[in-house]
Amino acid sequence: MKIEEIKTIVKLMSDHDLTEFKIEAEEYNLCIRRGGNAPTQILTHVAPAPVAAVAPASTPAASNPVAMPEAPAQEAAETIDSPLVGTFYRASSPDAKPFVKIGDKVTADTVVGIIEAMKVMNEIKAEKSGVIKEIVVENGQPVEYGEALFVIA
Repeated sequence: MKIEEIKTIVKLMSDHDLTEFKIEAEEYNLCIRRGGNAPTQILTHVAPAPVAAVAPASTPAASNPVAMPEAPAQEAAETIDSPLVGTFYRASSPDAKPFVKIGDKVTADTVVGIIEAMKVMNEIKAEKSGVIKEIVVENGQPVEYGEALFVIA
């Protein structure tokens, strides 16, 4: 993808108040996020196999007042976030027990899951201490960088 095409996508996102644009093709994956006063973030990487294109996501302006009351409740709880883009797995193999479940105590070094990215299995550590209160993503679900995986208290 050429830089001019990316610039055009960023301009269209700005013109139409889109917060995220994602496209996956044979040669590349492109994910562009923007929001509030933060600068536009562009993430790209080479895909290992052909994947179908995904429609862009947007947040309508009318939903912002609804999202505001929910934000303080979410800020009170800490989350364990995805450090990379990939497929999240709760266990080391399909027949193995999950690394953690709701109610488990974790420390910074506790492995809470695996993210497969580019055919490499990456162990995800909690990096925080607490008790697992909620498992946000399903086993085998694709995750984005920074997406909440677990809620801890």
